[in-house]
Amino acid sequence: MPSLPPHILHLHSTFDLGGKEARAVRLMNAFGDRARHTIVSGMPGNLSARDRIAKGIKYEIAQDAPPLTGRPSVARYEAIAKYMRRFDLVLTYNWGAIDGVMARRVFGKGAPGLVHHEDGFNEDEARGLKRERNIYRRLALGAAHALAVPSEALEKIALETWKQPRARVHRIVNGIATDLYAQDPEPGAIPGFVRGPKDIVIGTVAGLRAVKDLPALVRAAGGLPGKFKLVIVGEGPERAEIERAALAMGIDDRVILPGLLDRPYRFMRHFDIFALSSWSEQFPISVVEAMAAGLPVVSPPVGDVPKMLSSENAPFVTDYHGEIRLRDAMLPLVKDAALRATVGAANRVKARAEYDENKMIARYAALYEAAMRRPGSLI
Repeated sequence: MPSLPPHILHLHSTFDLGGKEARAVRLMNAFGDRARHTIVSGMPGNLSARDRIAKGIKYEIAQDAPPLTGRPSVARYEAIAKYMRRFDLVLTYNWGAIDGVMARRVFGKGAPGLVHHEDGFNEDEARGLKRERNIYRRLALGAAHALAVPSEALEKIALETWKQPRARVHRIVNGIATDLYAQDPEPGAIPGFVRGPKDIVIGTVAGLRAVKDLPALVRAAGGLPGKFKLVIVGEGPERAEIERAALAMGIDDRVILPGLLDRPYRFMRHFDIFALSSWSEQFPISVVEAMAAGLPVVSPPVGDVPKMLSSENAPFVTDYHGEIRLRDAMLPLVKDAALRATVGAANRVKARAEYDENKMIARYAALYEAAMRRPGSLI
């Protein structure tokens, strides 16, 4: 009699759509009917990533899970550990789900295998990690089968700051379906966007959070000459700050905020330049998407971004964070269509060669299968 597909528990800090959530959903879709899934969000109402889950995938949003946040206590850890024992595998994501890992350390008897994922830091740690959190991570991560990180920067932190053994740390770069991004963009894919005859379109895709520093991107664009439009795709609490920055720069009629849009391959090639203004990134999927779409990328030197991009793109990675540097990096690209095409083509070649999703899916599947001791169960 065939065994049931493994039941996987996902403990997310939030399940609103972002880089880690997009990747988690892509893996769920790739595993198809070979797995069942239960999803817990540390912010219970933040569930927009569920819209990306493919039809036919067996999943549920947990209604009876203990909270992932709160004061450390034996009772909380015991409740989380008891809940986790219902499943064949536990996947935890970022600091907001680290109590799931600690619960397994404190009450490990009978617990399923667990893989923890770290994808980066919010504004509270963007400019420096907190000592007490580093100590907590060190203690908790000893209970994980593996720690998965997407970037060299996070790999170094895991090894040197969190003191994890080399065998536990797995760096798996983010991948996408690169072929989709060669398609022509869909007309009307960005609500409210109309390209003028001489417009240069600067675009970004990001959660509208303080760590992304999108008002700085608005100010940088406001210093550019000529006609342009700035499209910021995403949603979040910083929307009003971005609108105020656009109004202050006198470019509110050129800044488009269409909200959260799915399937970025439908609209990415409406952009001429992709721009990042974050204080903290690791291996952003949005940059991979921009590369696959054949766009030049302007960015501060955050995370692995300088290493991700083609050598042709190197002059447009700024030497430090700031709106003046972003403006100056965008300027030659705004002025020169041939330069944009050359840099974008080099980025596309690198994305297809190194960041296609098939390698990523295979590596995550193997890691999860090993944690469950069920080889070949997912792909």
